[in-house]
Amino acid sequence: MNRLEHESSPYLRQHADNPVDWWPWCDEALAAARAQDKPILLSIGYSACHWCHVMAHESFEDAQTAALMNSLFINIKVDREERPDLDKIYQLAHQALNRRGGGWPLTVFLTPDDHLPFFAGTYFPDKPRHGMPPFSHILQQVSGFWHSRRDEVRTQNKALAEFLHDYERGEATAEALSDAPIRAALEQIENSFDPVHGGHMGAPKFPHCPQMELLLDLESSSRREPSTDQNTRAANDSSLSGPHPRQHATVSPGEKESGKVELTLTRIVSGGIHDQIGGGFCRYSVDERWEIPHFEKMLYDNAQLLPLLARDAAFIPAARDLLAWLLREMTSADGAFYSALDADSEHEEGKFYVWQRDEVRGLLSVAEFAVAGPHYGFDRPPNFEHVAWNPIVATPIDKVAQVLEIPLDEARRRLAMARAKLFAARSTRVRPGLDDKILTAWNALAIAGIARAARAMDAAPLMGLADNALDFLYKSVWHDGRLQASADKPVPAYLDDYSFMLDALLECLQNRWSERDLAWAIILAEALLTRFEDREHGGFYFTAHDHERLIQRPKPWMDEALPSGNGVAARALLRLGHLLGETRYIDAAQRTLRGAWPTLQSAPHACCTLLRALNDFLHPRTHVVVRARDNEEAQWRAALASIPLRRCDVYFIADTQTKLPGTLAAQTCTDGGVAYVCRGTQCEAPLQSPDELAVALGRES
Repeated sequence: MNRLEHESSPYLRQHADNPVDWWPWCDEALAAARAQDKPILLSIGYSACHWCHVMAHESFEDAQTAALMNSLFINIKVDREERPDLDKIYQLAHQALNRRGGGWPLTVFLTPDDHLPFFAGTYFPDKPRHGMPPFSHILQQVSGFWHSRRDEVRTQNKALAEFLHDYERGEATAEALSDAPIRAALEQIENSFDPVHGGHMGAPKFPHCPQMELLLDLESSSRREPSTDQNTRAANDSSLSGPHPRQHATVSPGEKESGKVELTLTRIVSGGIHDQIGGGFCRYSVDERWEIPHFEKMLYDNAQLLPLLARDAAFIPAARDLLAWLLREMTSADGAFYSALDADSEHEEGKFYVWQRDEVRGLLSVAEFAVAGPHYGFDRPPNFEHVAWNPIVATPIDKVAQVLEIPLDEARRRLAMARAKLFAARSTRVRPGLDDKILTAWNALAIAGIARAARAMDAAPLMGLADNALDFLYKSVWHDGRLQASADKPVPAYLDDYSFMLDALLECLQNRWSERDLAWAIILAEALLTRFEDREHGGFYFTAHDHERLIQRPKPWMDEALPSGNGVAARALLRLGHLLGETRYIDAAQRTLRGAWPTLQSAPHACCTLLRALNDFLHPRTHVVVRARDNEEAQWRAALASIPLRRCDVYFIADTQTKLPGTLAAQTCTDGGVAYVCRGTQCEAPLQSPDELAVALGRES
C-alpha cells in the first residue's frame, strides 16, 4: 500500500506508483515501526534532484528491491523542501556518522523507538558501481545489523544523541563584539577566490550570493568612519558580564571588494549556468568555468541573484531575462511563485536545454548562424558530455561584429532573431517537470529580491509582481497570527519563513508604504522573539517552541543554499528596531550575534549573512524617513535616483499616514516635505528639501 497519492508535494506524488510501501512522515508511520519492531528507512529528496530520480528508477521502481524494503523496513519518503527541519537534522547525522557531508537523495536508517539513525548514505546504485555495493545488499546488511547487534546500535546512538544535542551550542560571548570574524572571513575568501573565473577555486561552483552581498557591504562600510554613536556603544557594552570598551577596528579590504563580485557575476552571466536562451539560472556548475550546469532551476537561487544583477547596468539584461522567466514559467495564476524546474526531461539530464549543431544551423538563416554560432559556442567542440552543446557566451557580440565586419547593431539584431527562433524551437520539446509547491520562505526571498531590483532598475511597475505574491501569502499562509511554511499543506512555519518574510516586508515598505505591511512586520518580529528565540544562549531555533519534538532542535548559524535564518533575522530586527526606535529588537539581534560567536570564530566564511548582521551592528545602516504629500514624493525620489544607496534604507511615508508606531510618530510632515536621516540611533536635524537630502546621502556614497 502506497500512501503518497494525495500528498501535496509533487516529489512525494512522483513516488505514488512505486511498489514500495511508502509512508509520509507522520505519527502513524512512526507507530507502525514501533509496533512491528522494524527500522525506518527514511528517504529524503526533492523533485528537481537528478540522482533522486536515478535511485527511484533503479531501486524504488524495481519490484524485487521494493519487496525487500517492504519486508524489512517501514519506508518513509520526505520532501526536503516541505520538511527542512527533518532534512537539517538527518543531514547533520549523516555527517556525524560518515565524517563527510551528505546530499540528496539522503538515505537514512532509523531505530524504530527513538528515531536516531544508525546507518546513513546518499545515492546507492542498483548494481555494484563506483566502489559502492548495490542497494539490495545495503538493505539486508542494515536489517541484519539491527536484529543481531542491537547493543552496538544503542551504544552508537547514545554517542550520536550527545553529539546532536551539543552541536553548535557553544557559550555566548560576553566580550565586546568586534569585526575580527569579518576580517578572518575576508582572508579566507581571498585565499579561495578564483581570479580567472570568479567564485571559489575548483569545481563544482555555486553562486554564493551571501558572500557577494557581504563583499559589497564591506566596500560600502569602508567609505565611512566607524560609528561613534553613544547609544549603540552602550548596547554593545551591556554584555552578559557587564560593560566592556567598544572596539572600533574598521574592516579595510585590500583590493576593491566589488571587483570580486563583478568578475564572478560576469563569468556566471556569460556561462552555461545562465540559460542563454530562456533566462534564469541553474543551481550550480559542475566545472570551474561556470559552463556546464546541474540543470535544475531553483526559485531561491534566482531570487538571490536578481538584486545582485539589478544593481549593475552591465547585468541588467540578465536581470530582465530572469524576471521574464520568473513571470513566464514560475508564477502561479494567483501571483505566487513555484519552487523549481527539474534537471531532467524524458529521463535525461539537460535534454531540454542542450543542442546539436546541425539542429541549430537548420533553424537559423546563414546570416543569423554566422553571429549566433560563435557567440554561443556552436563553432567549438561540444561542451556537454562530448555530444551536445550547452550555449554560453563564447565570443562577446562586439567581437563577433568585428570579425564579420558588420555594425554592432546589426550583429545584435541577428542575435536577437536567432535567440527568438531557438527559444521557439526549444518550447516544443518535452519540458522539465515543474514543482508547483508554493513555499513561504522561498516566495519571501523572491519578493525581497524583486523589491530591491525594482529600486535598482528604477522600474516601479515591477513591484506589482512582488505585491501580487505578497497579497497571496497574506491570504493563504497567514492565519491567526501564525505563518504556514507552505500554501499547499498546513505545515507550521520555520525560522526561515518568519525571518525572510520580515526582510521582504522591510524591502517592500521602501518601494511603497503600507500600514498592513508594517503591522505585519511588527507581528513577525514579536513572533521571532516569543516563539523562536533562545533567550538564555542567544539566537533563534529553526523550529518554534511548540513544534513537533524531533531528535534535535537545530539553531543554524551557517549559510546553506538559503541564507542563514539567524543572519536574516538579526539583520531585519536591527533594521526594524532602528526604524521604530524599538530597542528590544536591537537587543535580540545582539544576543543572536553573541550566541553565534563561537561559530563566527571557527567558520566565519560560512556565515556571511551573520557577518552582514555583525557589520550592521558595528557600523549601523543609514535609514531615512521622508514625510511628504503624495504629489511631492516624486521630487524626493528623483533627488536620490543617481545616488548609490547600498547600506541605506529610505521610506517614503505620506502625510496622510498619522497612526504610526514608535519613533515614526514623532516624524511629522511639513510643507514641501521633510526628511529624517538616522544612522543607527544617531539622528541628524530634519532636512527640508530634496537637494539637502541628496547632499547628505551623497557624502556617504
